[in-house]
Amino acid sequence: MSISKWPTTERPRERLLAQGPAALFDAELLAIFLRVGVAGKDAVELARELLQTSGGLNGLFNASCAELTSIRGMGVAKFAQLQAVLELARRALAEEFRVTDALSNPRAVRDYLRLSLAQRPHEVFVAVFLNTQHRVIAVEELFRGSLSQTSVYPREIVKRALAHNAAAVIFAHNHPSGEATPSQADRNLTRTLSDALALVDVQVLDHFVVAPGASLSFAEQGMLR
Repeated sequence: MSISKWPTTERPRERLLAQGPAALFDAELLAIFLRVGVAGKDAVELARELLQTSGGLNGLFNASCAELTSIRGMGVAKFAQLQAVLELARRALAEEFRVTDALSNPRAVRDYLRLSLAQRPHEVFVAVFLNTQHRVIAVEELFRGSLSQTSVYPREIVKRALAHNAAAVIFAHNHPSGEATPSQADRNLTRTLSDALALVDVQVLDHFVVAPGASLSFAEQGMLR
């Protein structure tokens, strides 16, 4: 049955307008985006199939054009629309992230880093440079590695911190093929960077490890000394 024939109170768009987007399931929100289904399936049924095939929202948003368009009912236009939605979300988080105090709004920091790093296919190491009020000066991807490791050079990080006249820094790197659990090498690196930056009066506020679907904060886990 077409969604237009459903009772008004059960239609996704009408429920969103009446109750807010948080009241809807993932498939219902996706159905509003899709607008129409395919022969034999309404938009909600198509949305459920897409989520199941992709392994959830993360998989859907990170599917390649070829992967997405291989699903009946999806085409290049829908792929472009999904990518536009994802990029708008990234930019909205970036705006909030750049105007907030990193210590008073850790959620914005975590959300921005997760959306930026969680699905990257290779390891990257990012530094967020902050001023004395802990506002963002710059976000830089400093090092890029392979699927499982990245070489990080403390001297280069100190140079970038001084170039930005930073008072503090937050680090983040991703684990593309694993969990958001820091290795002993991650712990050692964080300690080395903290010691090196302390010599130029720059404080390390946190180090996030990001993996698909999860993230870990060194500060929250008491791993920073």
